[in-house]
Amino acid sequence: MILNAIRGHLAEFGVIAAHGPHPVMGLIQRLSSKEDLGLPDIARASLLAFGAYLEALAGEIRALERRLMAWHRMDAKSQRLETIPGVGLITATALAASVPDPSVFNSGRQFAAFLGLVPRQNSSGGKDRLGHISKMGNGYLRRLLVVGATSVVRRAGTNPTKTGYWVRLLLERKPARVTTVAMANRTARVAWAVLIRGEPYRASPAA
Repeated sequence: MILNAIRGHLAEFGVIAAHGPHPVMGLIQRLSSKEDLGLPDIARASLLAFGAYLEALAGEIRALERRLMAWHRMDAKSQRLETIPGVGLITATALAASVPDPSVFNSGRQFAAFLGLVPRQNSSGGKDRLGHISKMGNGYLRRLLVVGATSVVRRAGTNPTKTGYWVRLLLERKPARVTTVAMANRTARVAWAVLIRGEPYRASPAA
């Protein structure tokens, strides 16, 4: 939000910053070095205040990431979860902290349903129709899994495992967004299996 605010204020004075934190911070550094960029003094002062706030937030985020990494290195469940494709440090620690007892779920599908990653069933005229995902349960974990699944889908073309082959087949029949949600569902099931078995994930090569 702060990055967008800085970009918006700069744009009002005709200074266009590219998307992403680095171009914006580069402009802030230029302002800090007394380069005015053609801005009024009051605008320059306001943007430097935004920049200082942004730098302080970045420092707090780095400190939190160090604490997360320390916790992750001491938690065997979190380390095993990180072996799953599409599951990084943030997702692994969030899953390990949020699911202390995976045995409360009878299956991986039930765990995926708990996260809202299964289709909503609509009955009409005696027929069951599958709709969009239910989006029930823990929305934060669901978003993390979908973000991780997005990276897996994007790299599917060079993935020699069964998962990569499965994603490529699905992409031939379904849109990328639907495939991504299906991959997130699959990741949730694998995460449950890893938690239940107490073993790291081992990818199987495609036949």
